[in-house]
Amino acid sequence: MVVGDVTTGTDVLVVGAGPAGYVAAIRAGQLDLDVTLVEKDAYGGTCLNYGCIPSKALITATDVAHDAGNAEEMGIHADPAVDMAGMVSWKDDVVDQLTGGVEKLCKANGVNLLEGTATFADENTVRISHSGEGQGSETLEFEHAIVATGSRPIEIPNFSYDDEPVLSSKDALDLESVPESLVVVGAGYIGMELASVFAKLGTDVTVVEMLDSVLPGYDDDLKRPVKQRANDLDIEFEFGYTASEWEENGDGIRVTAEPAEQAATDGGAEAVEADTLELDAEKVLVAVGRQPVSDTLGLEEAGVETDDRGFIETDSRARTNVDHIFAVGDVAGEPMLAHKGSAEGQVAAEVIAGEPAAIDHQAMPAVVFTDPEIATVGMTESEAEDAGFETVTGEFPLRASGRALTMDESDGFVKIVAEEEEGYVLGAGIVAPEASELVAELGLAIELGATLEDVASTVHAHPTLSESVMEAAENALGHAIHTLNR
Repeated sequence: MVVGDVTTGTDVLVVGAGPAGYVAAIRAGQLDLDVTLVEKDAYGGTCLNYGCIPSKALITATDVAHDAGNAEEMGIHADPAVDMAGMVSWKDDVVDQLTGGVEKLCKANGVNLLEGTATFADENTVRISHSGEGQGSETLEFEHAIVATGSRPIEIPNFSYDDEPVLSSKDALDLESVPESLVVVGAGYIGMELASVFAKLGTDVTVVEMLDSVLPGYDDDLKRPVKQRANDLDIEFEFGYTASEWEENGDGIRVTAEPAEQAATDGGAEAVEADTLELDAEKVLVAVGRQPVSDTLGLEEAGVETDDRGFIETDSRARTNVDHIFAVGDVAGEPMLAHKGSAEGQVAAEVIAGEPAAIDHQAMPAVVFTDPEIATVGMTESEAEDAGFETVTGEFPLRASGRALTMDESDGFVKIVAEEEEGYVLGAGIVAPEASELVAELGLAIELGATLEDVASTVHAHPTLSESVMEAAENALGHAIHTLNR
């Protein structure tokens, strides 16, 4: 690259170095393509720097402190002192290690790294603006482009993230002291994960949600143990409300919440009759979802189309409506998952290289890192039936798992959905400690076209949580050993 008026070129331009973009760039480099990766902020994107990784680091750290302070039943008596600044520093060290690794991997695979902001000038050209005084800009021509610009937190009216008491998820992960009280707006996966983190650190937490339950979109039986654990942590919930404004109130703030106009059930809208709420707190965390970063790229100059929510529409090969421009990750639509973006990034690179690759979402897992964790993959029972399958299900409760009992974590279960006649595994739902790890076996089963008999006849080590997967398959077949069969 030459800064100034000189135009340079590349085979593949990748815009955005998050899990979708850097994976696409590395894979393209492995396929002997000339690749340029442009990133305006930090290698690793939101996931590694401000999302998946730092949040899981804080979840792990707070679990250590909370578990140690609540283990009297095991004969352990402790009162851990939490140094929040030290915890955040450790989290930052984890992030630095991973983001530094991403940069090294890109370079090792021949990826040209360029810091700056890319804006399309036309369907074969971008302008790269460099931050910093006197850095200027340059022009880059490309044969193929992969847009991987990710997403950002949604702001709601009257709650600007520029205001000091108003926190985005990114802000919440960098607090160096534990707030005495916190209002969380939104009971989705981000809101519930962070509500649990701060409750375990001793914060008085109130969650405001416009619907009538936590984790919209997940089956009631999966989220019931999560809601119960939140109740045990003294998290308060105000369902059927939307936060409307905030004001300073002494040393803290007062958040006003109005009844949702069309609140309040996952399955349909019903009016909620309730009074306005006034909630006092030290901070307010807004976690109502994320939106694609597509409005700053000049996509219209390249002829790339977006839908009414700003997502770039793509086909099964990650192509946009412009044949040589691809989109992957959050900017390409739901589900907004890092691993989904990485899979799409690999597909885009392989398609550009002439490989017969395509995206397959049938075995795409989703995980919520609440307490306990929730993980799903494939179809739910109702989805399978709607698709025309005759189904059979099997379930194994963790209260019958020796390993779960030895961990003092017996809330939850593993559920498998299968096609009845041949037993092909169609989907699974898990609520359990380490559900994020357990779901991989069932994702593999779906990908390979495995049957209930395949899973049940695979010997699982004892005592492990993974035995619950085997027992759920056996239960669907009618011969589970450690639970009553249906």
